[in-house]
Parts: sequence; C-alpha cells; structure tokens
Amino acid sequence: VQLQASGGGLVQAGGSLRLSCAASGRTFSSYAWFRQAAGKEREFVAAINWNGGATYYADSVKGRFTISGDSAKNTVYLQMNSLKPEDTAVYYCAGRPYIATMSPEDYKYWGQGTLVTVSS
Repeated sequence: VQLQASGGGLVQAGGSLRLSCAASGRTFSSYAWFRQAAGKEREFVAAINWNGGATYYADSVKGRFTISGDSAKNTVYLQMNSLKPEDTAVYYCAGRPYIATMSPEDYKYWGQGTLVTVSS
C-alpha cells in the first residue's frame, strides 16, 4: 500500500496549487490531507469519504480549499486557492479503511509529504 503525494511548490500569496495523492495497492474508505508547518504540530486540512463523497474542512481553509477524488485513478486532490503565507507547510495525504476523521492518530497510511511555500 502506497500513497504518493505531489504538486507542492512555491507560489505567491493569492495564488493556487493543486495537490494530488495517488493510492496504489488498495482503495481506502476515506482520505485526508494534513499539514505541518515548521515547529508546529500536524493539523487537519480536509477529508473526504470515498462512498457518498462527504467532505470536511478545517475552518482555516474553508471556502479556499476543495478536496475531491477520482475513483478511476484512485487519486485524491486538494485544490488550494487564495493561498496565504500561513498556508506554508508540508502537506501530507493519508488514508484509512473507515469514515474520515480529523485526527491524524486515526490514519495508519501516509504519503511522504509535499512542501507548499506561499510567499508574501
């Protein structure tokens, strides 16, 4: 089982990026994105339940970020718009065989992380 995250990079404030998380080996019931800024704990960003498509967002990204999935490609995306310097972090995707939660401790399977840097 492998989760491969990609799409990070350097962007100016107000810009957009789309992160991808490709799963191989199995399909999970839910996927989530977390992020970890330097010196801070890992925090929840967004999650999606594969069946039904229910989505969940942290208040800090609501209205700016959108999580979606492509079942044919077994890939989850995080579209990030109106990026702010405080969005700078390493972004991780995670999967679990149950419905989505907002706690990183509930996820056993993790991607390697992709760095997003937003300049002011």
